[in-house]
Amino acid sequence: MFSKIVFSQDKRNNMSIEVRNLYKYYGEQAAVKNVSFKVNTGEIVGFLGPNGAGKSTTMKIITGYIPASKGEALVCDIPVSVDSLETKALIGYLPEHNPLYLDMYVREYLEFIAKIYNMSDIKDRVSDMVKRVGLEIEQNKKIGALSKGYRQRVGLAQAIIHEPKVLILDEPTSGLDPNQLVEIRELIKNVGKEKTVMLSTHIMQEVEAICDRVIIINRGEIVADDQANIIGLDKSIQTVYVEFDAKVSKTQLRQMAEVQKIEPLNDGWLLESDTKDDLRKIIASFAQNNELLILTLKKEEKSLEEVFKTLTQK
Repeated sequence: MFSKIVFSQDKRNNMSIEVRNLYKYYGEQAAVKNVSFKVNTGEIVGFLGPNGAGKSTTMKIITGYIPASKGEALVCDIPVSVDSLETKALIGYLPEHNPLYLDMYVREYLEFIAKIYNMSDIKDRVSDMVKRVGLEIEQNKKIGALSKGYRQRVGLAQAIIHEPKVLILDEPTSGLDPNQLVEIRELIKNVGKEKTVMLSTHIMQEVEAICDRVIIINRGEIVADDQANIIGLDKSIQTVYVEFDAKVSKTQLRQMAEVQKIEPLNDGWLLESDTKDDLRKIIASFAQNNELLILTLKKEEKSLEEVFKTLTQK
């Protein structure tokens, strides 16, 4: 009933996603404009953007669900437009609106998916998936009787049941409670050790907890692509918050010639400098020279949420 897909070994060695100068038009409107990036094996990348930015469109093109207007998407070095069947077999995909057969039982549905992939030892594989995504207590129910969070787990199980090389997850934690979030987060992190994972989400805490790298798209164009812990930061500027044990005036703080910006904040001061030296050492020296005791000294960094707002509200 199902034809077996055979992979050539050389094509499966480079397990990555590559997008080259991608465009997608709906009529005259460009949903995606000249998008290019690459995701390497073992990397978990957060794909962020406001609603309508082009996230789901890009993901659908990578999975072969819709064609590109211009440009190319490759999965494991195979162009999706050339051999979409082979690339689809390499991908595990959880779309934003999780499509499930609500009249089927959980195990029945997963066995059905396993048969589509022409897998052997189906019963054992389904049992493993049920355990990995935490569906043990719900496995004998109809999918239609499950909560939204458990339906999402079923969707994750079908996405990874065939051990894909690439995982595309569109809003994978939607509808999960805090306990489920932690469990699914750990599952995605563990899966990401051996696979290429690309996920979209509006939950910034999830990106900070899971992702190695962040790509931000806005109005169809990439506006940022960097490591999750440093994205959007101006690395030439240091910002430090300091509190002293006594009142200090702005005039006194100007003794530190390296400091360009001085702003009062709460009970202390926010200082900015473009010096190559550690600003905290300069502040410590200032405090010693003025017989001040430092109560708080903290290097300030923008949160991912602040960076996201800055880049997508321009």
